[in-house]
Amino acid sequence: MRVLGVDPGLTRCGVGVVEGVAGRPLTMLGVGVVRTPVDADLGHRLLAVEQGIEQWLDEHRPEYVAVERVFSQHNVRTVMGTAQASAVAMLCAARRGIPVALHTPSEVKAAVTGSGRADKAQVGAMVTRLLRLSAPPRPADAADALALAICHIWRAPAQNRLQRAVALHTAQATKGRTA
Repeated sequence: MRVLGVDPGLTRCGVGVVEGVAGRPLTMLGVGVVRTPVDADLGHRLLAVEQGIEQWLDEHRPEYVAVERVFSQHNVRTVMGTAQASAVAMLCAARRGIPVALHTPSEVKAAVTGSGRADKAQVGAMVTRLLRLSAPPRPADAADALALAICHIWRAPAQNRLQRAVALHTAQATKGRTA
């Protein structure tokens, strides 16, 4: 499974590609940050994020895109930029028919470190260890993108089984009501 992880942001949008399957060693195929100028107008910044993500999709051809789920923050301006960059990433994937998964920050931290309350240094250290890197990816947005991809690779099989079970249960319940 090849996953593009996206840590959305308007100034720095972390991107990282990981390949592998749960229970086996994972491989990092690429990591970086799509940057936009702080002084540019919003439309141009979103366009730059879109162009950057499209380049990553062209180069790495992921099977899935994992995006950090936007959560409520005290700074409305920050959460708006994050949500907008997140929407751009989802749009780029949807345009190509690539499935998108959203993972919360605590879900990603728990998957990678074992604790949903891990700090950025702990996430970076575990990403480094899991991908057998010589140093933590910098900036932290890049490490977070890799953590998102790792989280998806490890959690997708269980999530898919759960979705199939729910669909089967719903179909049987519907069939029972119409009989």
